Amino acid sequence: MAKDNKKPKDKKPKFSPYWVYGALIALFLGFQLFSGESYEGGNTTTPQEFFQYLKDGDVARVNIVKNTRVAKVYLTSEALTKEEHKGAKPQSIIPSATELPNYKFEFGDLQNFENELNENIKDLPTEPDVSYSTETNDLGNLLMGILPFILLIGVWIFIMRRMSGGAGGGAGGQIFNIGKSKAKLFDEKTEVKTTFKDVAGLEGAKEEVQEIVDFLKFPEKYTTLGGKIPKGALLVGPPGTGKTLLAKAVAGEAKVPFFSLSGSDFVEMFVGVGASRVRDLFKQAKEKSPSIIFIDEIDAIGRARGKNAMSGSNDERENTLNQLLTEMDGFGTNTNVIVIAATNRADILDKALMRAGRFDRQIFVDLPDVREREEIFEVHLRPLKKAENLDLDFLSKQTPGFSGADIANVCNEAALIAARNNKKAVDKQDFLDAVDRIIGGLEKKNKIITPSEKKAVAFHEAGHATVSWMLEHAAPLVKVTIVPRGRSLGAAWYLPEERLIVRPEQMLDEMCAALGGRAAEKVIFDKISTGALSDLEKVTKQARAMVTIYGLSDKVGNLTYYDSGQSDHGFTKPYSEETAVLIDKEISEIIEEQYQRAIKLLEENKDKLTELAEVLLEKEVIFKDNLEKIFGKRAFLKEEAITSKSEVKSTEEEA
Repeated sequence: MAKDNKKPKDKKPKFSPYWVYGALIALFLGFQLFSGESYEGGNTTTPQEFFQYLKDGDVARVNIVKNTRVAKVYLTSEALTKEEHKGAKPQSIIPSATELPNYKFEFGDLQNFENELNENIKDLPTEPDVSYSTETNDLGNLLMGILPFILLIGVWIFIMRRMSGGAGGGAGGQIFNIGKSKAKLFDEKTEVKTTFKDVAGLEGAKEEVQEIVDFLKFPEKYTTLGGKIPKGALLVGPPGTGKTLLAKAVAGEAKVPFFSLSGSDFVEMFVGVGASRVRDLFKQAKEKSPSIIFIDEIDAIGRARGKNAMSGSNDERENTLNQLLTEMDGFGTNTNVIVIAATNRADILDKALMRAGRFDRQIFVDLPDVREREEIFEVHLRPLKKAENLDLDFLSKQTPGFSGADIANVCNEAALIAARNNKKAVDKQDFLDAVDRIIGGLEKKNKIITPSEKKAVAFHEAGHATVSWMLEHAAPLVKVTIVPRGRSLGAAWYLPEERLIVRPEQMLDEMCAALGGRAAEKVIFDKISTGALSDLEKVTKQARAMVTIYGLSDKVGNLTYYDSGQSDHGFTKPYSEETAVLIDKEISEIIEEQYQRAIKLLEENKDKLTELAEVLLEKEVIFKDNLEKIFGKRAFLKEEAITSKSEVKSTEEEA
C-alpha cells in the first residue's frame, strides 16, 4: 500500500486566552518590580555604617520613608571624592530619574531610629537635613484592585469551556456551545452494525419501526397517494425489553442521519439552555433531512406540566417541554424528519406530547413470550461456546417474565459459572444455576443457622411444596431448597403459567400455596415465625388487587379504584372511609380463608409433609421427581399454550 508523502498543511495556531492571562500577570509583576523605589539605584548599607558616615560629616541629607521604613542617604560632594565612597554614585535603570540616593538601608522601629538619629546629630558642627516622606504605587494599587476580577473572569471562561466540551481553541466560540445540542450523530460516516436481525422477538414493534424506515427511504410511495408521513413514534414498555436496541436497529437500517440523545441531555443548570438545545437539535435534523431523532427516557423532560405546585411558571423543564412541543408541531408535512422516543413511564407524560400530530404512533414493547424468549436466547448464545445438546425450548420455558436484558444477563452469568468450574462449554446446568443466581442471589452455604432454625425452614418450604402440589391452579413446582440465597433462608421455585387472563380460583390457589409455609409451621410446631414476611406481602398485594382493582369481590362489587391515567392518588383515597373499612375487612377475610384452607390440606397430608421435610433436610435441594415419589403424579391437566407460528396457522385454519 503506497504511503501518502504529502506534507500536512501547517495549521494556523489557535488563539488561546491563557496567553492574555499570562501577559496580564507578567505586566502586573513588572510594574510591581520597577515601581516606587525599586527603580532607584544606590548601594545598600547598614544603620551602624550610616551613623559612622554621619559622625564623619559625609551626610548632607537623609530622607526617611515612613511607610516602608527605609532611609535614603545623600552624601556631600566632598564625601564623594573619598576612596571609601567611590562606589556610592547612584545607578538608575531609568535615565530620567533625578536626585537618587547614594545609600539606603532599612531600619526597625521609627521612634527608636529618630531618637538615635537626634542623639548623633546634636553634637555635629553642621546638622544634615532630615526630611520625611511616604511612597505610593498608584499603578500597582490599581492592578492589585483589578487583578481579582481578571482572575475571576478567567476562571469563569475556563469553566464555561469545560462545560461546553472544548479543551482547546478560542474562548469566543466555545462559551456559547452550552446551548448547542448534545445529540450524537450517526450517518454514512459512522458505522452502525446493529440491524433488525439482531433484534429477536418484538415482531409487532419491528414491523412498525420498519415502516418508519420505509417512510424515509421511499417517501413518494406514500405521499403520492395523499398520505402524510408520521411525525413521531413512542416506544413504551418495561425496562430491558429492547426499546433502545430497536432504535439502534433503526439507525443501522435507515441509512439516514440519526440523532441519538437522552432526555436528561436537555436539562442544564442554566436557564434557557434546554429550550436552546431543542431548537439546535431540530435545526440540525432539518438541515440533514431526511433524518431521525431518537430521544431515550423522554419522561425526563416530558412529564405532565402543572403537577408540581412548587415549580412555578419559570420551571426550566417545562420551558424545555414547551419548546419540544413547538418544534414537533412546527414541521411541514414533507420535511422527512421523524422523532422516535422511548419511555417506561408513559402514564406520566404530558397529554400535549401524546396527541396525534406529535407522536402519531405508540408502539408497545412488551415482555417476550416463550417463543420470543427462544429467539432472544439464539441471539445471545451466538458468541458462547455452548454444549451441543443444549435445549433452547427448555431454557425459554425456565425464564417466564424475563426481559431481553435479563436473558442477556443469564447467558453471561452462565458463561461465567462454566468458566469458574473449568468447563470447556456452557451446558444446561450452568444456565439453571445462572437463573437461580439472578433470581435468588448468591448461595451462602457457610451461613450460620442453628438446627432448630434449619428444621423450621425445611418444614416451611415443604409446606409450600405440599400445598402447591395439591392445588389445581397453583404454579407447577420446579425445585425446593433450604440453601440460603441473598436475604432468604430457603426458597421454593415455581414455573408459573403465562396467562393472558387470570380467574379468581387461580389467584386464590396461588395465595393458598404462598401461605403454605406459615401453615406448615402452625401444623408441625404450633408456632409461627417471621419467616413468612415475603409470603404475606405477596398475598396481601394479590388480595388488595382482587378487591380494589379487578372487581373480583362479591361484597365490594364490580368496581375498580384504579386510574390508568394517574400514577398514584397522593394523599387522597378514591373511596369513602366506610368503603375503606369494607375493603380492609374483605382483604382480611380472603387471606384468612386461604390460610385455613392451607392448614386443612397440610393436616390431611401431615405424614407426607414430614417425609418431604426430612428428605429436604438430608439433601438440602429437592426436585419435582422427589415430590412425585412421595405424593404421586399430579392429576390436573394444564392447557397447552400455542408456542409456534405453525400452530398459530393450523389453529386459524380450524377456526
